[in-house]
Amino acid sequence: MRTVITWQWVFIHLQCFLIGSLVDSSSLSSATNFLSVTSTVGNQVVLPCSWKPRLGEVAPSACHIQWTTLADTVFEQRGGRKWQAEEFEGRVEVPEEKLGSGDCSLIIRDVQIGDTGRYESFMVVDGVRSTKMKVFIQSVKLSVFDHKSRQSQAPGEDLVLDLHTRHSVRVIFQSRNSSVSTDLWMRGDENSLRLEENQVKEQLTIKNLRRSDEGTYKVLDERGLVISTVQLSVEDGSTALKVHQFMEKEITGDAAESSCSALLVLFGLVLSFQFSHLL
Repeated sequence: MRTVITWQWVFIHLQCFLIGSLVDSSSLSSATNFLSVTSTVGNQVVLPCSWKPRLGEVAPSACHIQWTTLADTVFEQRGGRKWQAEEFEGRVEVPEEKLGSGDCSLIIRDVQIGDTGRYESFMVVDGVRSTKMKVFIQSVKLSVFDHKSRQSQAPGEDLVLDLHTRHSVRVIFQSRNSSVSTDLWMRGDENSLRLEENQVKEQLTIKNLRRSDEGTYKVLDERGLVISTVQLSVEDGSTALKVHQFMEKEITGDAAESSCSALLVLFGLVLSFQFSHLL
């Protein structure tokens, strides 16, 4: 009987150790340099980064910065030499004049839905025996949302659809009384009597609205991802444009943190079960 109780206490101590380890790892994961940035399509975002907390006040002899996603390298810069991933070509930058003072923030212009994800920055520094070593600096979660609006106009007025970005290539329309979407506009189409594209402002104007124009308009990118959704009502006597912008709520939390919480609950239940058998 004494041997059984001894092993039970050993098992309990082991559980306590594991729970403590999980709590510590959870605290460490929440305390790491993890930031969240949100935006809507077409805007410019800044993914914050500072190498000084990791490397000290003295700048490396040649600042060599890398920004990566889980899948690939996004941007790399060493002195005046720069490299950008194809899908980010002409849209990403780390200002060289700020890099030497510690600011390694990544600027992404004309941000797209497909840019959503986690980004990590590294400084490449000299290691032992002339080798190079990557030092982790910052992790940033970027969430990009589409634009949503509702508009009400009178027959005969014009509807101006914001395309928001040069990556918008298609507009589809679904009538209020239909479940089928039809192509309304494709980039490169010539202007017509009722459709006019403004390439400078990235806008599409639908002229002389009719009752049949009432419905949902969606702006899509090259991948078919939704950039903008506009729900239009055409009402008699309406002279003012009513616009209501909606932003989707960011889903907070990571799968890893959820798993850690689940493990804590599981060990807590097992621990309670063991105590009940000892009493």
